[in-house]
Amino acid sequence: MRKILIVGPSWVGDMVMAQSLFMSLKHAGACEIDVLAPAWSLPILARMPEVRRGVVMPLGHGQLDLGARWRLGRELARERYGQAIVLPGSFKSALAPFFARIPQRTGFRGEMRYGLLNDLRPLDRARLPMTVQRFVALGQPRGAASTPPAFRVPSLIADAANQRALPERFGLDAARPAIAFMPGAEYGPAKQWPPAHYAELARLLAARGFQIWVLGSNKDSEAARPIAASAPDVHDLTGRTGLGDAVDLLALARAAVSNDSGLMHVAAALDVPLAAIFGSSSPEHTPPLGQRAIIESLRLPCSPCFARRCPLAHTRCLTGIEPARVLAALEPFITGKENAPP
Repeated sequence: MRKILIVGPSWVGDMVMAQSLFMSLKHAGACEIDVLAPAWSLPILARMPEVRRGVVMPLGHGQLDLGARWRLGRELARERYGQAIVLPGSFKSALAPFFARIPQRTGFRGEMRYGLLNDLRPLDRARLPMTVQRFVALGQPRGAASTPPAFRVPSLIADAANQRALPERFGLDAARPAIAFMPGAEYGPAKQWPPAHYAELARLLAARGFQIWVLGSNKDSEAARPIAASAPDVHDLTGRTGLGDAVDLLALARAAVSNDSGLMHVAAALDVPLAAIFGSSSPEHTPPLGQRAIIESLRLPCSPCFARRCPLAHTRCLTGIEPARVLAALEPFITGKENAPP
């Protein structure tokens, strides 16, 4: 059977979108897919049925360490992969497949990778504006049609056994409907809806009988604190859950509210009703791909700026999105009228 090594991305959202590539490869013919990726991504990969196994990249982001990459390549050589598809655009990411002597090494041009990759593809950003389209295009034969490739929507499978254990572990009421909040944004504050807006939305939802689960890493705890203080039914889980736990909790939620972040893509891939809030970034580039995702964006003339901090020092692209607007977007999902006739 054809064996393919994917050198995976370093961000949660990108790893979720990479599943569309895995789906496309499986649809094209029988194959086994392994993914070389950071250790944190293994719980995500474990919830993708297309992936045979995740292979831990032993080096941190930005580390070169040629010796370690050579040793990794020699270990990978034992698997006799027929192709490697390198999703990141860096020089470093192409080294392990080269050292493994994988016959076909595919990736976009970037950072002087001539020789390391022998199936170099030009990246036409106008033809492929979305990250997911770029990933899927690398799985197509060289010289495929010039139109953007169709892609399958990522679909993560929650761990049912873990789901049953989570409410007791974190003191959650399994019988009450929950709304998940993801107030963090690794990239910077220009992608973060104000915590005060999240807090007001939490009060509105708690008054209607919902509990709120605030999910994220330790870095998101500062944003979570004012939300947790806003109502008695808010559970601050930031920094307390592993990534796999966050995935499985999201799958239990009635709906979710998120900044443009990795967990936004996770919620969409679980088909959880989602209000996705965009400020400095573009929903044309990295939108949530689920069928029940609603994008909230003011589309101001100054956005998207793609800055970590607002260059104009006002962040109106985010502050101008009122909690009542987000609540109205969620209304069909939280009232059970999602499929009601107009």
